[in-house]
Amino acid sequence: MTLWLRSLAFNVLFVLSTSLICILWLPTLFMPIRVVYVGFKAWAYATAFLLWLCLGVRHQFLGTPPPCGQPALVAGKHQSAWETITLALVLDRPAFVLKRELAWIPVLGWYMVKMRMVPIDRSRGSRALRRMLRAAKRAKDDGRTMVIFPEGTRVAVGKTGAYQSGIAALYRHLDLPVTPLALNSGLTWGRKAFVKRPGMISAKFLTPIPPGKPKAEFLAALEQVIEAETAQLVNEERARR
Repeated sequence: MTLWLRSLAFNVLFVLSTSLICILWLPTLFMPIRVVYVGFKAWAYATAFLLWLCLGVRHQFLGTPPPCGQPALVAGKHQSAWETITLALVLDRPAFVLKRELAWIPVLGWYMVKMRMVPIDRSRGSRALRRMLRAAKRAKDDGRTMVIFPEGTRVAVGKTGAYQSGIAALYRHLDLPVTPLALNSGLTWGRKAFVKRPGMISAKFLTPIPPGKPKAEFLAALEQVIEAETAQLVNEERARR
């Protein structure tokens, strides 16, 4: 019951802090994109603080993230909402590939559009892919980091979704190294879970995969390293609990 109450406190405070930041930051929608990203980082800091305050959750970033000011492509495991928020603490103006429906959320969706996130309507097939590639090229030209979750949706701990072809298209089109990202956030902030659990969330940036590999070889290498490192992070955290 205590954990349920602590989770309730976090969820309520998370909604309130998100709403407050969205309202206070509305004038920045008419300002340069870098100013809007200050609000994004404030949201990430607030979320990390509330996780610690209410549940004792800590986090750590391992490995080397892509350097600021240089175009980069990150492909990561997706287990919870945590990584869609907190990665803003270490990445330079990240442009996330996300479901188009998220851009329809009142107010919050306005910020996604302003920050030039990349909404994808999978029902449009090749048309959606072309739009994603154009947005990715703009992000590259602006020296930003593109973030994509190859499985396309949140996946429960211990599960592996199909790695979609979108990451292979970005890899080929942008001609950039791909930095794989492993994490264990689902142990704390589970997929669609109301109750959040104490612990250490670890996100690990792995050795970049150089450009130029054939599609099948690239996808196999990406999946192998992400899944293996994710399993290790999950096992290490379970051993601590």
